[in-house]
Amino acid sequence: MSQTRSNPKAETVTMPDGRVLTLPTDAEEAAINAGIAHDPDTYELSDSEFKQLRRGRPLGSGKKVQITLRLDSDIVEVFKAGGAGWQTRLNDELKRSMKRRHA
Repeated sequence: MSQTRSNPKAETVTMPDGRVLTLPTDAEEAAINAGIAHDPDTYELSDSEFKQLRRGRPLGSGKKVQITLRLDSDIVEVFKAGGAGWQTRLNDELKRSMKRRHA
């Protein structure tokens, strides 16, 4: 996706992977900061808060194994229809079934 900028001499940064990022102008930066300041649901992070951020997904419990599994489409549709967390619900259902069989 490309965008046309009104300032062709805007400062850019080339990332290690070759992507070229265009930095916001002073006016754009001011508009961004004004938006942050006026939004009651957000705020600019302090240095200490910023240092606590972690990239990527949170670590799992270490108790699960990633596999590839083929299921009937109607089964997947039913679980997905329940919204986010469908894989966890499917796992819970399999666990209940396993306990009933081995009880």
